[in-house]
Amino acid sequence: MSTTSQRLARIPPGSGVLFFVQMFSTLGYAVLYSSLVLYATEHLRFSAEHASLVMGVFGAFNYGLHLFGGYLGGRFLSNRNLFVGGMLLQVFGCAAIAGGTEALLYWGLALFLTGSGLNVTCLNMMLTQRFAPEDNRREGAFLWNYAGMNVGFFIGFTVAGHFQLSQSYSSLFWFATVGNILAIVLALAFWKVLADLDTPLMKVGAAQFRARFAAGTAILIGLVPLLWWLLQHPEGTESLVKLISAAVALALIVLTLRHRDVPERKRMWAYLVLTLGSLMFWSLYQMAPSGLQLFAVGNVKLELWGVTIAPQWVQNINTVVIVLGGPLLSAWFVRLRARGWPLDVPQQFAASLLLMGLGFLALPLGIHFANAQGQVAFVWLFASYVLQSLGELLISPVGYAMIGRLAPRQYQGVMMGSWMLVTGLASLFAADFSGMVAQPAGSTALTSNPAYAALFTQLGLGSVVVGIALMALIPWLRRLITDETHNSGQRGSAPT
Repeated sequence: MSTTSQRLARIPPGSGVLFFVQMFSTLGYAVLYSSLVLYATEHLRFSAEHASLVMGVFGAFNYGLHLFGGYLGGRFLSNRNLFVGGMLLQVFGCAAIAGGTEALLYWGLALFLTGSGLNVTCLNMMLTQRFAPEDNRREGAFLWNYAGMNVGFFIGFTVAGHFQLSQSYSSLFWFATVGNILAIVLALAFWKVLADLDTPLMKVGAAQFRARFAAGTAILIGLVPLLWWLLQHPEGTESLVKLISAAVALALIVLTLRHRDVPERKRMWAYLVLTLGSLMFWSLYQMAPSGLQLFAVGNVKLELWGVTIAPQWVQNINTVVIVLGGPLLSAWFVRLRARGWPLDVPQQFAASLLLMGLGFLALPLGIHFANAQGQVAFVWLFASYVLQSLGELLISPVGYAMIGRLAPRQYQGVMMGSWMLVTGLASLFAADFSGMVAQPAGSTALTSNPAYAALFTQLGLGSVVVGIALMALIPWLRRLITDETHNSGQRGSAPT
């Protein structure tokens, strides 16, 4: 048997096809993520503020439903069934949005969000179940799956830009259904291979399974009109999510204060501080499909070497940096640690905030050197996205791993859920920031540049200040994170 054949034979059944399922299932989300604000403002004539708010609520629900998806799949419907059902809802959602009216937009978003919000966790659960707990191939499989997701984003952003240049939004959303359908076809073709292997639902009898399946289906269908109503009242929905987030934060603080194990309580405090830093980072990062995209359309000369650049193609800067920079950064970190550099989570969080701040500060500098029409050279936007993406490489991969290290076992589910909630909350703050710059009809780059420059300067400096504060707190955070075992067994080295 050849070396290639031997390697393929060692891949657990189902993990290979999940790479392609991940790639195709990402296409629809990539289209909506990169085009929703442009479609709402250019086709439906929403104000920039209202379109950004809808995008913020879209992101909040998408991330907020992830945790519930794992519960619903593992205990009511099965991950495999919920994934296919969710993809079907995404197909119907994209088809509805292709209808081109405001009423169909809300129904389409409700259908799509119910599907995408719930089935992302199911896909990850199907993959992790292909491996035994001690199987060290799991990390490589998730890296490949992450690559498949980014390939899907790249294709989705590229095609979205092509249709956006010709204002063919209906064709764009019909294209989005193609990726969803292909993901369903692959899942059905490998139905037996993708069966759940170890979930609470598998331990119940046939009658109880049918009862749970019926309840799960009712929940799935019932979420659609609930999201439809909430999407039409984004201001109230935003306030509700922020109130819930504040209550969760207060509950976590109380939980930390009452926790009796001193080393674990210290690590919980470190988690809370680092979570505040991540909230700042993701709030700015998630301005990419809203405020930054509107700035790119109205104030940046989207042209390079005579080629017109679609706004969605700008998002691919992030995709390329992540795909190419991830392995290079990982290898660099290995070399630095081998030389004794104490790279750890607090350092990476602080550096990510500094890079995000510099990325935003590059924009007012570009505005300062804008041409006579007020248009900013594309290179400044390019530099901003590269800096932001490098920051993402530092903070995103370590986020979930950080929870496993800092959260006590009995609180890991709660703290993982709160981490997801932070990402959703950040989407709402990104909408708030994006709506701060009014763009009345007929406004030009020259008239809106001063407001953009002020906003980007304030946000950039804010991120830099928080980054510097985290840098100052690094020794304290290290003392919180480093437990007694680490001190006695690895004295003199930094925690990873």
